[in-house]
Amino acid sequence: MAKYVDGFVIKVKKKNMPAYKKMAKLGKKIWLEYGALDYYECAADEFVPWGQGFPKMCNLKKDETILFSFIVYKSKAHRNKVNEKVHADPRMNLDNYDMPFDPKGFALAGFNVLMSK
Repeated sequence: MAKYVDGFVIKVKKKNMPAYKKMAKLGKKIWLEYGALDYYECAADEFVPWGQGFPKMCNLKKDETILFSFIVYKSKAHRNKVNEKVHADPRMNLDNYDMPFDPKGFALAGFNVLMSK
């Protein structure tokens, strides 16, 4: 069965990483609780000098880092069902949190998986 992935690129101030990790831990719990197959949060470790590069693409400042995050689902329909439950969960009410990143430094897209293991 083909899988589907929601992928995120997020700019976060380095000083906000502890708050981001706390938020991501809750997000992981909720998405997996509602049926996501897997959940990843990856912090940039190395920026290569060729290509456009994430720092340029994201207009990265010295006090920021980039996260690449993704959630894996069985299919797009499965993603839609899971996300409907996630977004209805009161733990996801953003009014309850100080966001550890600026939403203007956030990109999201849904992806069909072309190949995997």
